[in-house]
Amino acid sequence: MQRKSQLFFAIVLLCTVIAGYVLVTRNSKPPSLAQENPPPTIPAPTPAPVALAPAEPVIRNPLETEATMDALPEPGKADALLLKALDKGLGKKWLALIVPDELIRHIVATVDNLPRKVLPALVVPLKRVQGTFAASGSGDTLSIDSSNSLRYAAYVQLIQPVDSVKLVSVYRRFYPLFQRAYADLGYPKAYFNDRLVEAIDDLLAAPDLEEPARLVQPKVLYEFADPELQARSAGQKILIRLGRDNAAPIKVKLREIRQQVARAPGA
Repeated sequence: MQRKSQLFFAIVLLCTVIAGYVLVTRNSKPPSLAQENPPPTIPAPTPAPVALAPAEPVIRNPLETEATMDALPEPGKADALLLKALDKGLGKKWLALIVPDELIRHIVATVDNLPRKVLPALVVPLKRVQGTFAASGSGDTLSIDSSNSLRYAAYVQLIQPVDSVKLVSVYRRFYPLFQRAYADLGYPKAYFNDRLVEAIDDLLAAPDLEEPARLVQPKVLYEFADPELQARSAGQKILIRLGRDNAAPIKVKLREIRQQVARAPGA
């Protein structure tokens, strides 16, 4: 199935100043012919509009970081340090699945696109799952094959033992670099940790289907037959494709991470 993808729109306030025209008549006699068409009143000069500075974005989920930007290397050099830190937090089996090139930038781009309609495959910092997407049936019975979830079993087994506290500690340590990468992505006034919480909440809102989702194949790629499912975000559709049993432990881990990076309770 096809992976589907602006987050913040600038709000511009325009101030319009309207000049009033005041006519004062002192002569109480009937106006002469010349007075019937008096010369136009010259309006008072319109003051120049005052330029309003754009409001600073409200940070909803401030993150206590463990380093400053000055203490961290450039993004290109930081990827190797991040991989080393992830080795301790995730283990070598996870490192075998990670695409190391431009890791921080790709993590940020993936998080930003998960709640959108499209998730470009090239930005995902994980190696592709082996095998092909499996469907069964035809016509009105076409659906995701129940065996399809086996393709993702290796990933899910690696997710369950992950220490979310250690993982978030790595995130806090390198957060200034994630924030800079988010600014470079086109959001200089936005806060990346807020976007991370939004992405987590969106994933947690993915429906838990008791039966494999029905499909249609209008062209080459499969789509969900249910328009409501097809309209969901790229991240939610990924969880649906994983299957209910695979999505459950992933949601457990997402809730653990959210508890540490979000200020307010979530779903």
